[in-house]
Amino acid sequence: MTLLTDPAQVAALCARLAAEDFVTVDTEFIREKTYWPVLCLIQLAGDDEAAAVDPLAPGMDLTPVWDLMQNPDVVKVFHAARQDIEIFVHLTGRTPAPVYDTQIAAMVCGFGDQVGYEQLVRKLAKAQIDKGARFADWAARPLTGKLLSYALSDVTHLRTAYRKLRERIRSAGREDWIAGDMAALEDAATYITEPEDAWRRVKSRSLKPKYLGVLKQVAAWRESFAQQKNIPRNRVFRD
Repeated sequence: MTLLTDPAQVAALCARLAAEDFVTVDTEFIREKTYWPVLCLIQLAGDDEAAAVDPLAPGMDLTPVWDLMQNPDVVKVFHAARQDIEIFVHLTGRTPAPVYDTQIAAMVCGFGDQVGYEQLVRKLAKAQIDKGARFADWAARPLTGKLLSYALSDVTHLRTAYRKLRERIRSAGREDWIAGDMAALEDAATYITEPEDAWRRVKSRSLKPKYLGVLKQVAAWRESFAQQKNIPRNRVFRD
């Protein structure tokens, strides 16, 4: 189990991974008290190695990671990529590319809509994931060996799932079925929440037309305020 806390180690890892055909990627973050997610861990795996990068380590420089995410020769493989990529877009203004989301691929292969990672790797990699660490405080340091092992399992078993799904889709000639969804994940606009559109998230949005305009204005103000102050929108006021 490898936790990288030194920028030189991270640069060396990313240099090695830049020679791979694909890299599996996952993140751990917290968001309970902020609007924007706080990145706490980045897990990366190539063919023969896996490591976790500690963004919270003193003096950490994530530039090599961001460069790897932009490397056009390396496919970045995620499962349920949207939240992970949202963090990258917030921090860098750019999306990883090219991207492959195994949740989307699994749906095309008949695993159902939005299949979870644990279920997918149990079927494809014959691996059992310990769910106990899912709600851990990922900002706490030091990280325990158990937490680090859990975090790395999110990218090590993903390698097997990706290879098998990719082969099934190629054999079935269904690459075009997923191309549009993958392209959308690579579009930074996918992850931008404009305050003017925030009313669409409000649960009680089925209002009479005369009240809808008020809802739109109030929801836009709340979204803008939450973004500026970096606090959850429901901390401003609830729906």
